Amino acid sequence: MEAPLETDRLVLRRLTDADHDDLVELDSDPEVTFFITGGPPEFHASMLDHWLAQYRRWLGYGTFAAIEKSTGAFIGWFHLRPEDGHDDEPELGYRMRRDAWGKGYATEGSRALIDRAFTELGARRVWAAAMTVNGASRRVMEKSGLRFVRLFHAEWPYPIPGDEQGDVEYAITREEWEADRRPPA
Repeated sequence: MEAPLETDRLVLRRLTDADHDDLVELDSDPEVTFFITGGPPEFHASMLDHWLAQYRRWLGYGTFAAIEKSTGAFIGWFHLRPEDGHDDEPELGYRMRRDAWGKGYATEGSRALIDRAFTELGARRVWAAAMTVNGASRRVMEKSGLRFVRLFHAEWPYPIPGDEQGDVEYAITREEWEADRRPPA
C-alpha cells in the first residue's frame, strides 16, 4: 500500500470501502455537485468500486480522500489519474465539502499532487478542466500553477446554467513546473 501524501494541513490517502458514507454525504449537497450535475448527487457505489480498482491499474495514481489533519475529518477528494493511452498526462480533479471551501485546501492538495506527478510518477504534463463559469475551480487551477490552454465545448449529460459558455482546460508541463520552482536569477 502506498503511503499517504501529507501537506501542512491535509492527508491525501487512498479511498477505502469505509469512505462510502462520506462520499454519499459529500455529493448530497447540491452546491457541491452544481457544476457537475446541476445539483443532483453524482456518486453511486459503483464509482467507489471503480476508484478502488484504479489503484491496481495505475501505481501512484487514483482518487484520494482528503482528510483535514487538525480534526481527522473527511473534507473531500482529489484525483490524479491518466486517461487510457496517456499515462504521462494525468488529469487533476477535486471535490470539497462546502464547509472546506475558501480555506485553500483545494489549492494545497492540488499542488501536492502536481509535485508528486512530476517528482515521482514521471508525468510530462498535468491538466484539469472545469466549466468556464466555475470561477472558484478556475482560481484553484491558476493558484496551483496550471495555465489556461483552451476553451472548448464538451457534451454534458446534464443541462447546467452557464454550460453554453463552454469549458476550459488548464495545464502545466514538466518544463513549466521546473521553471516555476527555480529561484529568480
